[in-house]
Amino acid sequence: MSLRAIRSHRVRSSLSTVGVVIGVAAVITLVTLGTSLRVDILREFTGGHAPNMYVWAGPPGGQPGFGAQPVFTAHDIARLRGIDGVATVVPRGVLPVIALTHGGQTVSQNGIVATTPDQFRTRTFARGESFEQGKREVVLNPAAARLFDDRLSVGDRIGIRTADGGTETARVAGVLKRSSGNGQFESGGSLPQVYVPTDPFYGSTVESPTQGTTQRVYPLVTVVAENHGTIPESKRAVKAYLRSNSDAARLTPDEYAIRVRTDRDLVNRVKDVLTTLTTFITSIAVISLVVAAIGIANIMLVSVTERTREIGIMKAVGAQNRDVLQVFLMQAVLLGVIGSVFGVVLGALGGYAATQYVGLPLVFAYEVVPVAIGVGLLVGVVTGLYPAWNAARVDPIDALRYE
Repeated sequence: MSLRAIRSHRVRSSLSTVGVVIGVAAVITLVTLGTSLRVDILREFTGGHAPNMYVWAGPPGGQPGFGAQPVFTAHDIARLRGIDGVATVVPRGVLPVIALTHGGQTVSQNGIVATTPDQFRTRTFARGESFEQGKREVVLNPAAARLFDDRLSVGDRIGIRTADGGTETARVAGVLKRSSGNGQFESGGSLPQVYVPTDPFYGSTVESPTQGTTQRVYPLVTVVAENHGTIPESKRAVKAYLRSNSDAARLTPDEYAIRVRTDRDLVNRVKDVLTTLTTFITSIAVISLVVAAIGIANIMLVSVTERTREIGIMKAVGAQNRDVLQVFLMQAVLLGVIGSVFGVVLGALGGYAATQYVGLPLVFAYEVVPVAIGVGLLVGVVTGLYPAWNAARVDPIDALRYE
């Protein structure tokens, strides 16, 4: 009888379930998109990446490297390399430059990265190999190799005009396969990046507070653990040294702090932000379910009024109050469940379309499906109780006289 009542008013029943369909579909689409994004970010930072810890001294907040101060001396670098579980330490400085020159062309460039060959332990070269310390060589990413009309290759020589007005000539030792880096200190993949060895290019020095000698000093340091499993213990040891017995602890300004962050830390922060954003947007989508509940309740109240004479006949032939209650409650539940089923299908299609548009791998949140069906069932029960109770209370004599 409930199904027959729904079929006899197809258009009205369909319109009453539209809110449930839209609400459930929106929730599933957003949850699918959020899940896919979290999985993609987690895969990006754990698959193929070295177990890195990124160290800098900067102001509160900000991204890794933001406001970094040159406080890590050569003595600190050597002590960090001796910590158990640490495979290597990669210092990183910025060499201020004005421009790069090659083949009669000049290209403006603000700065180049001074580092060590360990910077390229997990990077793949398209041509050539890493530079050697003590030699005037450079490594380019593909974007930097395309800066000049005559694309740079291994063996070419480029001129580096430094901020003090001098010019250094260096040989191209290698060109990386990808422009995008593999660490939180790397710039965007489309930006040109030139790498040079700290010896002989990098000249920023300071007097070591613990050693009393003049040493090179760096603003950024990447500590590479032996494997991902040793990161937690190594991170604690790195923090303990840097915040107590290091040159960096004495050179860091009072308003700044030494920070140590791993890829996992960044993933957790991004996941928290995505979860908050997804929850907020999903809560907006829930409004559609509230509107749908009101719509179903209205339809059921109208249905009770229209079927008053039918209710009287049912009771005249022996139907009990619970039988009438069951018929109308079942009708409301069916509307809610039908809406949620169609919402699941539409939400799956919406999640697929959204992930394809953004360029993410599709990761469907299957656990949301039973929740969506349960929501439809709950909406039907909640919105159908009062109309069904009204129908059960109809007096059969008055109902039979009703026109």
